[in-house]
Amino acid sequence: MTDETEVVTQAAVTTEAPEADVVTGLEALGVLKEEQEVIVVREPKLDAHGRAYATGKRKNAIARVWLKPGAGRISVNGREVETYFARPVLRMLLGQPFEVTERVDSYDVVCTVTGGGLSGQAGAVRHGISKALTYSEPTLRTVLKKGGFLTRDPRVVERKKYGRAKARRSFQFSKR
Repeated sequence: MTDETEVVTQAAVTTEAPEADVVTGLEALGVLKEEQEVIVVREPKLDAHGRAYATGKRKNAIARVWLKPGAGRISVNGREVETYFARPVLRMLLGQPFEVTERVDSYDVVCTVTGGGLSGQAGAVRHGISKALTYSEPTLRTVLKKGGFLTRDPRVVERKKYGRAKARRSFQFSKR
């Protein structure tokens, strides 16, 4: 009698279980996607002095940026930002990542910039500040990414071609 009951329960389980567990078509992909979702927790990347370091680039300018908690002072190549970037538009560029993340006057920035002109250097410093902010506070990455601050601007000066006065300009045409 016990053998018959075991056989009946096994048969009941095998007929009922596949109907409930078998998922076909697009539903199967949805089940797989739900199983594969993994939450990535990023940790701050800080050096021994508690600073976040990042490199920013724009045109031919390269900026090395160190970011640490402080009163909001910005130093570029050993000079204050007001003297190095005299135009207000360039100083506004540097403050944009702090304004978007609502961290105005909460970090001190020390950076060195080489290459390019003042506009390219300001863009490089802004790119470096944005990357350093993500290293110090990884939760700010989505806000900065949505604002476009983490994307390096790929536009560079086009090279000069031979047989041309500049990259595209031809020499002046002479009729005679």
